[in-house]
Amino acid sequence: MNCTQNEKLNQVTPHTLIVGVDIAKFKHVARAQDDRGKILGKSLVFTNTKEGFEAFFSWLEEMQHKHKKSDVLV
Repeated sequence: MNCTQNEKLNQVTPHTLIVGVDIAKFKHVARAQDDRGKILGKSLVFTNTKEGFEAFFSWLEEMQHKHKKSDVLV
């Protein structure tokens, strides 16, 4: 995606769940926040396996539903 910084910022709305993932060799950590930078819930530690990524996607859907966010940026 070739966007300017302002175009990227315009993608973030009050309906957006922003997820950051710290990628490591074996264990990854994901954290969710809202459009104002408020941390939502606990971070998730997941492994670099199929089960770990399934856990990540389940957590992502749960966070989206719990905080009533229609869009997700990872």
